[in-house]
Amino acid sequence: MGGLVLGIDASTTATKAILVDAAGDVRGVGVAEYGYDVPRPLWAEQDPHLWWDGTVQAIRAVLAASGADGRDVEAIGLTGQMHGAVLLDRDDEVLRPAILWNDQRTGAACDEIRRAVGPERLVAITGNDALTGFTAPKLVWVRDAEPDVWRRIAHVLLPKDYVRLWLTGVHATDKADGAGTLLFDLAARDWSAEVLDALRIDPAWLPPTHEGPEATGTVTAAAADATGLRAGTPVVAGGGDQAANGVGVGAVDVGTVALSLGTSGVVFAATDAPIHERHGRVHAFCHAVPGRWHFMSVMLSAAGSLRWFRDALAPGVSFGDLADEAGSAPPGSDGLLFLPYLTGERSPHPDPLARGAFVGLTVAHERRHLARAVLEGVAFGLRDGLDLMVAAGMPAPATIRASGGGTASDVWRRILADVLEAEIATVDTPEGAASGAALLAATGAGWFPTVQAAVAATVTATPAAAPGPDAAAYREAHARYRDLYPALAPTFHRA
Repeated sequence: MGGLVLGIDASTTATKAILVDAAGDVRGVGVAEYGYDVPRPLWAEQDPHLWWDGTVQAIRAVLAASGADGRDVEAIGLTGQMHGAVLLDRDDEVLRPAILWNDQRTGAACDEIRRAVGPERLVAITGNDALTGFTAPKLVWVRDAEPDVWRRIAHVLLPKDYVRLWLTGVHATDKADGAGTLLFDLAARDWSAEVLDALRIDPAWLPPTHEGPEATGTVTAAAADATGLRAGTPVVAGGGDQAANGVGVGAVDVGTVALSLGTSGVVFAATDAPIHERHGRVHAFCHAVPGRWHFMSVMLSAAGSLRWFRDALAPGVSFGDLADEAGSAPPGSDGLLFLPYLTGERSPHPDPLARGAFVGLTVAHERRHLARAVLEGVAFGLRDGLDLMVAAGMPAPATIRASGGGTASDVWRRILADVLEAEIATVDTPEGAASGAALLAATGAGWFPTVQAAVAATVTATPAAAPGPDAAAYREAHARYRDLYPALAPTFHRA
C-alpha cells in the first residue's frame, strides 16, 4: 500500500487508530474501548495501562482492516484526552491511577494555587485561571493528600505521552498539551519556572516539550513486536485532543474559527500571539501548529442538552425528528428561553453549581417550542464564549468550521449562523483529533512543508448555513438570555 501515516487518539473511553494516505483519505480505523473509575463522588481515575493496551489493539485492528503492513507507516502522530496526571517513579512504574480531566476533587487546590501565584499573575503567565480539570491542581492535591506518593514521583506525563513512552521509551510532550497543565509560560511556550517554584513542583519531573510535527523518538523493537509497526518509525509530538482537532478541521491560521458541537461545545480559534482573556474565562493554550496559539471557550452541555431533553421529554423520538419539530416553532420560541447549564458551566461562567432552566413558559408553549429553545439556548451559550474571545482581541469570524454530531441538523446550523452571525461551514474530516494527529505526522514525515500546507491539501470546508433575517431578533433574545445567570445564580448556590 505504501505512503501512510498513523494517527492515534487515546481518549477517555477508547483509543482510536487511523491510517491516512497522502491525499488525506482515511484508509482504515481501529478502535479499542475501555472504561474509567469513579471511586468516590466527584473523582475520575483510570489505569494508564488501559491506554497502551488499547493502542496495541487499535493498531492491530486498523492494520488488519485496511490490509496495510506496518512497514507502510512512515510516521505516527499522537493525541488524546488533556489535563490528566500520570505519576511515575524512577523506573517508570505507575504510582497511582491517573487523575482525569473530568475529576472535580481539586477545588481547594485551585484556591491554593491562586494564593501561591496570585490570581492575576497566574492568568498573565499561563493564560488561564485555576480550574479543577487542569493538571496543576491535581499535583497540588497529591502533594497535600498523598505525601507518600509525592515523595516517589520521578516523572509526570499526560495521558497520550504515556502511550509515547511505551512506543518510544522517551519522556516527551507537545506544547499544546503542556499548556493545558496550568504549568506553562504561554508566551515562552515552555514550563514556567515561576509557577513550578510557587507550587513546589520539581521541574525535573516534567518532560521536554516539542512542537506538534516535531519528531520525539522512534518506535522501539519491543513496541514494534507488540503492534506490528516497523521499528524505527518516527513518532511526532502531536497535540492535545482540542488542538489536534483544530488541525483536523483546518483551524490553523488567524481568522479561522472552529466549532465542535458534541456532548460539550467548544469554540476554537487559532491566534498568532499569546493573547488571553483577563479573567481566564476562556482557555488560552499553545497550538499544535508551530508559531501559533489558540483561544478556546467551553460549554459543558451542548448536544448533551438536546440528549437530556430527548431522554426526559421525548423518549423514543430520533434527534432528527426532534430537530425537525423544533424547526416548526418560530425563531425565539415565542419568548421561551433555555439555560443549558445542566452540568455546571465553564465559559463564560466557571461555576460548577450553575444549573439549567426554562424561563418564560406559558400554556401556549408546546414541545416544539421547548425543543427549539434548547437549540437556541446552546447557541446563545456558544455566543457568550465567542464574545469573550473577540473582546480579548480575536478578530470576529466571518466563517466558522463546524463539526460534531449536532451539526448534522440543518435547523441547528441555521440557528447557529443567525446567533453567531457567521457563515457555518461543514468539513470533510471524518475522525477529528485523530485526523489532526495524522496530519501532524504527515508534516513531520516531510509530505508537506508546513501544517498549513497539509490542511490546504487535505481539508475541505463546505458552506452550510449563513446568517438570515432572524439574526437581529436573536441579538435581542441573546441580551435577555445573558440576564438569566446573574439573576438565578444566588438560587443555584443555595440549592
